[in-house]
Amino acid sequence: MCSASRSPRAPPPNRRRPVRWAEVVGLEKEFARPEKVRVEWQLYELDSGELHHCPPKDDSYRDIDSPEWLSGLYLGHIARTKPKPCVCHGRTYVFRGHGEVNDSARRTGTKLVDVARRAGVSTGTVSNVLNRPAAVAEGTRIKVEMAIAELGYIRGGVQGETAAHWRRTGFATWLFQPAATGWYPKKAPYEAHPVADQWPGVPARGRNASGRADTCWLPIAKGLTPHGLRHTHKTVMEDLGTPPKLMDERLGHEDGSVQARYTHITPGMRRRLMEGLTEQWEAALAARAAMSPCSPVAALERLLRADR
Repeated sequence: MCSASRSPRAPPPNRRRPVRWAEVVGLEKEFARPEKVRVEWQLYELDSGELHHCPPKDDSYRDIDSPEWLSGLYLGHIARTKPKPCVCHGRTYVFRGHGEVNDSARRTGTKLVDVARRAGVSTGTVSNVLNRPAAVAEGTRIKVEMAIAELGYIRGGVQGETAAHWRRTGFATWLFQPAATGWYPKKAPYEAHPVADQWPGVPARGRNASGRADTCWLPIAKGLTPHGLRHTHKTVMEDLGTPPKLMDERLGHEDGSVQARYTHITPGMRRRLMEGLTEQWEAALAARAAMSPCSPVAALERLLRADR
């Protein structure tokens, strides 16, 4: 039986991310394969909040070698979550948003803004059609009603389901920064507060949440950003003696120098990099296990249990 007495539970630092954030969100199930991830698309977030399905930055299509432990993580995630095609793109993505972030995240499918964009009107006009149709000119009302029918808009959205995708700000605010710093941001009516749970991993919320909690989240790396993981990944590869050609391939960079034309990537280079990343992963997991052999976080508990 694992102790639930305020044991630290931060996972090993995930500093091995050769893909961009938009490529992670846009990773489709068919391209997440054993020992390899294919970067074929990304979901680029526009200023309007819409996620645009498009080719990766600078057309950096590539295969990324995946260590066995990493393949096991994302293939296991797919097996547990059984992802389905999203309503916005009709494609099956590996990762979905989080249903408990806020009301907008719980409303999946077509949004009010999508209807307004299709009908060529403001969101206020769409709202009037829904609530006060007599106040809207007949021609405009018909356009809005047609857009609602074409897009399959459901007033209020579908409750109780997770959002189709993470938004960049939501991901940073409610997932990445709490993991990196150990703190949730300030959000009325609550001040910023530590990430604290009650066993087995149920968030402790409200007044004196940290005092009522059984576990707390230790910071991984204050100041870390999602893009910072790419910088760190390159530093790790340099420390492992990875050839520049292979580093550029993994990160989706293009070296147009003459010198780069006189070398190529060999199976031995790939094997040594995978071995080096695996050694670092195992060392990080062992360091975490030394802090506490258990965790209320299901994914981390599975890793620690396997290690035990």
